[in-house]
Amino acid sequence: MGTGPYRTQVPPPPSGPPVWDGPPPVEANPVEPGLLDQIRALPGRMSIRWRLTLTYGGLVFFAGALLLLVMYVLVGQAIVAGWPNKIIVPNGLPLEYYDAYRDQYVQLQAEMIAAARGELLRRSLLALLGVGILALVLGYFVADRALRPVKKMTATARKLSGTSLAHERIDLQGPDDELKELADTFDDMLTRLNSAFDAQRRFVDNASHELRTPLAINRTVLEVALSDPHASEDLKVLGRTLLGTNARNERLIEGLLLLARSERELSVRKPVDVQEVATTAVEQLASFAAEHDVAVEHDLHPAPATGDPVLLERCVSNLVENGIKHNSGTSGKVWVRTGMVDGAPVVQVANTGQHVPAYEVDSIFEPFRRLNADRVDSAKGAGLGLSIVRAIVRAHGGAVTAVPRDGGGLVVTVRLPGPGALAATTLSAR
Repeated sequence: MGTGPYRTQVPPPPSGPPVWDGPPPVEANPVEPGLLDQIRALPGRMSIRWRLTLTYGGLVFFAGALLLLVMYVLVGQAIVAGWPNKIIVPNGLPLEYYDAYRDQYVQLQAEMIAAARGELLRRSLLALLGVGILALVLGYFVADRALRPVKKMTATARKLSGTSLAHERIDLQGPDDELKELADTFDDMLTRLNSAFDAQRRFVDNASHELRTPLAINRTVLEVALSDPHASEDLKVLGRTLLGTNARNERLIEGLLLLARSERELSVRKPVDVQEVATTAVEQLASFAAEHDVAVEHDLHPAPATGDPVLLERCVSNLVENGIKHNSGTSGKVWVRTGMVDGAPVVQVANTGQHVPAYEVDSIFEPFRRLNADRVDSAKGAGLGLSIVRAIVRAHGGAVTAVPRDGGGLVVTVRLPGPGALAATTLSAR
């Protein structure tokens, strides 16, 4: 059973189809393509497998037709060459009938050649039809075998992520042909990408660690200055301003550290219930929601998964905190749901707020990206919340999507692999 103010499995009130930003598109008058245009567009509609199949089958059929033509000519010539040139005249045939007998002999020769050629043509056409069908079948299997390395490369590319670059390779075995050269080049590219990503993560991690120390020193100095009873009011105002700026910088550094950690391979994998994670996140942010006059409603159902509980809790917390921060006006709402959908644990967080254009949805998951005026206003955060969410979800092998909510706000849905799926995927990848 779920927990929360509403306990239904139907979509919550904020769910809805993405809104259209702007006037509907004008439908152009469709023009019916002609037969010639359809024939010209046909190759672009066929897959490479069928194009190879038709190519193989067409070549075999053409070779068979050429062989049939050659045999048709050779059979006629062979009959003519083997036909006796000497006309044997029956004994006692009068000489006046000799010319008629010779013409009949020549006519019989021509009829025999035509009959042999006709019979050969009929039987050969039937054989050619059978060979053509067999060529298409064999061509399909030959194309499948030829494209098998390409399918392997495609499957590897689909499984790639920032956390699997270290151990995912095609490693194609076989002769040193064009396909193996392509696969080896792809593997080398993955190695270079993995090195570049590791260098980037180490840089962010090291830089963040190096910046934490001076920020901590600044905070201590400012707190000591503010605690001085003899400090002037102007000094205290300046100190509180600097302390707030220092706190925002510290949150930024913590966000960078968490982002760098989230983009690495998971070091902790154990069973965790997303329902418990969401419950903890909602309870921790209850006072924060009250400060912003935002009501958090939840419908939490069991959703077992496998992963890092700390990162998953931060993922849900960031979603809920983002929904609270970006509410507009008073009496805002945030809806939180967890449950199993098609055997996979799902978390959905929706909120009221300003209208989000559909074309801006994908960009808000980028680091330091804010919507509209928030790009220049850092009061609501550093712009790393949703970036951290996406990094954590990808590290767990899941997917996160967002759609504009009817009436304003967002509906963000996180779908994670089922229990044990992450460990199985990691072992098979290695």
